[in-house]
Amino acid sequence: MISRMEESELYVFLVDLHALTSVHDRERLARGTLEAAADFLALGLDPDKCIFWVQSDVPEVCELTWVLSTLAPMGLIERCHSYKDKVAKGIVPSHGLFSYPVLMAADILLYQAEQVPVGKDQKQHLEVARDLAQKFNNEFGETFVIPEPAISEQTATVPGLDGQKMSKSYGNTIPIFMEGKQLKKRVMSIETDATPVDDPKDPDNCNLYKIMNLFATPERMKEIHDLYVNGGLLTVI
Repeated sequence: MISRMEESELYVFLVDLHALTSVHDRERLARGTLEAAADFLALGLDPDKCIFWVQSDVPEVCELTWVLSTLAPMGLIERCHSYKDKVAKGIVPSHGLFSYPVLMAADILLYQAEQVPVGKDQKQHLEVARDLAQKFNNEFGETFVIPEPAISEQTATVPGLDGQKMSKSYGNTIPIFMEGKQLKKRVMSIETDATPVDDPKDPDNCNLYKIMNLFATPERMKEIHDLYVNGGLLTVI
């Protein structure tokens, strides 16, 4: 996403309204918003080369969410897997959590986004946005751009410590600014397979390998791949 600053008009926002589906503590929400902003800046986002804001600072997104919700068929929203996944993870079900895809559609359509960088798990929500845009355009005239997904194969699905999708909601992330013993504890908790250390392994089934592949150089990943396939102790530096 950061590379897109140089090649397109990039819009990036902090989703504090979405966070309300699981965070109701005011101080925690405010702190989380600031921390998320710091994360983006630390990763190289340049506010001078993009539009960077907090979601709730634009109240029109809530207005559009309501308008789109009156057009959204129940069956379309009920088919979204994210709601069931989050409830299964222990997040308390609510109307906000259920209608999450409609708010996401408003986030996209309000700014006439042409391309939306998403992971594979969010592609379905983008399809909802496309469906709602087409339905609105058919009923009221050409208004919204029909967005296209921009999915990077390398980061289509970012694995968490437990091998599932990485998400703060699931508690399986590695915070960028975490230090010392806490960071070590998180890293050492990454789930791996039960294959003995010296036995050959299948990199495609190793969570640690998948996480390393997100940021290690191709040369380093080749070394790690050969070590996994041939068997041996892996030391990550």
